[in-house]
Amino acid sequence: MKIAVPTKAGMVDNHFGHCDHYTIFTVNDGKVTMKEILPSPQGCGCKSGIALVLHRIGVQVMLAGNMGEGARNVLQNNEITVIRGCSGNVDDLVKAYLAGEVNDNGEACNHHECGSH
Repeated sequence: MKIAVPTKAGMVDNHFGHCDHYTIFTVNDGKVTMKEILPSPQGCGCKSGIALVLHRIGVQVMLAGNMGEGARNVLQNNEITVIRGCSGNVDDLVKAYLAGEVNDNGEACNHHECGSH
């Protein structure tokens, strides 16, 4: 399984579509076996094509801070489960997710410059 986390300076970036990069964690048998960096494309996340890129490299889960419904829908249409409301250090977050301690908060961002998506 692969998990993607929008990242800035080792922390969850609060807005997935404008993050510095994505940290991609490869998980085998419940443990992180690899950690990679994927540069973030410029522009709004739901329109940047990042969901297709993440799908193609095998990402199945996106642990994110805030995210609009349009972006969430695009990710889910690419078979990526979205967990919103995440924060903190990305390594600690993934450990908590793997321990079953992270759940989606159900809140969608609806107030940024990408418009209503």
